[in-house]
Amino acid sequence: MFDVNAAAMHGGTDALGVPAHDFSTNRNACGPCPMAVKALQAAHVAQYPDPQYRALRAQLAAFHGVAVERILIGGSSSELIHRLTLHAVRSGAKSVQFPQHHYGDYLQAARVWRLALCRRTEAAVAPVLSWACEPSSPLGTVEDVWPAWQQPPAQKEWRVLDCAYRPLWLEDQPPVRNLDTVWQLWTPNKALGMTGVRAAYAIAPLQAAAAELQALNALAASWVVGSHGVAMLQAWVTDEVQQWLAHSLTTLRRWKAQQLALCERLGWQIVPGHQANYFVAGLPLAELAAPLAGLRAQGIKLRDCASFGLPGHVRLGVLPPVSQAALEQAWKSIQ
Repeated sequence: MFDVNAAAMHGGTDALGVPAHDFSTNRNACGPCPMAVKALQAAHVAQYPDPQYRALRAQLAAFHGVAVERILIGGSSSELIHRLTLHAVRSGAKSVQFPQHHYGDYLQAARVWRLALCRRTEAAVAPVLSWACEPSSPLGTVEDVWPAWQQPPAQKEWRVLDCAYRPLWLEDQPPVRNLDTVWQLWTPNKALGMTGVRAAYAIAPLQAAAAELQALNALAASWVVGSHGVAMLQAWVTDEVQQWLAHSLTTLRRWKAQQLALCERLGWQIVPGHQANYFVAGLPLAELAAPLAGLRAQGIKLRDCASFGLPGHVRLGVLPPVSQAALEQAWKSIQ
C-alpha cells in the first residue's frame, strides 16, 4: 500500500548533477525572481537573524491578513511537515490520513512516529492528522477533501493544507476556501523559482490555542531559518515580487499550452484536471526505467510517478520552449 523507500524520492539534482532541462520539479521556470535574488545578495550574513523572527512574522501576517500570533516560521515545508507530525503525536494522534496520491514527506514523517496509515476512504483511529494539498501533487488537481472539511474538526484533529502550488495556479483563479479552519503550509521558493533556498511558514487555524503554538515553536531548532531564508520570505510579500509573479503566470500559461501540445504529439496521455504549472502524463511504454535513464543521460529529467502510486506515468513541470524542443528531440532519439 505504501512504500517508505519510494516516499523518499524527489525530483531535481541527483547523482549526475543538475539536469540541463529539469522537468522533474515544479518550480516556477521563469525564476529565479530577480528581486528576490537581489534581496538575498543584500542579506545581512554577519549576524544571526532574530531568533523570534518578529519583523518577518509581522510582515507575513500583514500579507495574509491574519494575527501575527498565527505565523510559525519553518526551515522548509518538509521541516514543518515533520514538526507538525511530531506535535500531533505528542498530543495523542493515532493515525494519519493522506490523499490517494501525495508528497512523500507526509508518509515519511508518519512512519517515523509509527502512526497508522489511512486513505481518506478508510476509517481512521482518532485522533487523526489529515493532509491535503491544493493544487494536489503530483496531479495538480482540485482537492476532494472539502466536503469532509466543511464539518467542524474533532477536539483533537489536525487538518493541514499544503499550499505549495497555490501561487502557481494557472487555470482561471484558485477556488475560494475558508483557510481559517485549517493549518496552512506556505513555501514561496517554488513560486519564486528558487527552490535551493529553504524557508517556509505555517499559518495556524483560528481555533488553535496559544499553548499549541508555543509547543510547536518549542519543537524548532534555534534559528531554524537563516538570513537568506529570511530575505526570501521578506521579498515574497513585497508588491514588486508579487507583480513579477503575476507576470510570470502569463508566461507559464503560454508555455504550458505548448508543452501539452508537445506531449500529445508524442502520444503521451495527459491526466486531466491539472490546474498549475505541472501535469502528469502516461507514457506508451510497459517499463519506464530505461527510457527515463536514456533521457537523463541527455540532460533531461522527468519525475517517475511510481512512488506516487502512478506507475507508467511521469510528472512534468512546465519549462520554456527550448527545453521542450530538447525533450522532443531526445525522446525521438531513444525510440
